[in-house]
Amino acid sequence: MPITTCVFDAYGTLFDVNAAARLVAEDDPRLAKIWPQLAADWRSKQLEYTWLRAVAGRHCDFWQVTQDGLDWALDSARLDDPKLRESLLALYWELPAYPEVPSMLAALAQRGIKSAILSNGSPEMLAGAVEAAGIGELLSACLSVEDVGVFKPHDRVYDLVQEHFSVAHEDVLFGSSNGWDACGAAGYGFTTVWVNRTGAPLDRLYAEPHHILKDLSTIPDLI
Repeated sequence: MPITTCVFDAYGTLFDVNAAARLVAEDDPRLAKIWPQLAADWRSKQLEYTWLRAVAGRHCDFWQVTQDGLDWALDSARLDDPKLRESLLALYWELPAYPEVPSMLAALAQRGIKSAILSNGSPEMLAGAVEAAGIGELLSACLSVEDVGVFKPHDRVYDLVQEHFSVAHEDVLFGSSNGWDACGAAGYGFTTVWVNRTGAPLDRLYAEPHHILKDLSTIPDLI
């Protein structure tokens, strides 16, 4: 593939979105058994709210839907605790990268491939996550949907890659742990990788990802 630019979704792809609930559970016995469900509900509602807002034309930044998703998850778990909420939200700004991410990005850089983030996250959220993970020097750009005012998988979001890097569709490899995002980018015209960490079934959408991987470690082998 004549790939010159690798673009990655952020949350769930580069950064572990379950880490906040998992870390809080280490010190809070209330979460010892329920944190996986809490994390799953939080993530599910966070994404659901992006889609609903996009369809309704009522955009807000990703931090708002992150808070709204958590509030729903806490209500579902019957946890009414402002301090717990504050702790979970604070950790979301410092989500760790998955273990293979730094070496994968470094391998791409050694091959002269540009790497970037394309995310629903706000610029401030992405800056915090990138700094906490220590991967800033390995990225050429952090592109946020806030520049177009609509969430993925709208085409205007994927347009940001071409506008920033002045590249053709076929020059881009796009990776996401969200099947619907990988499908959306494939429908747009990018070569896509679905990072299927959980062994989920393929979404039935208008396009399919070109590659399905268990993690990001073999991304350089596709170039």
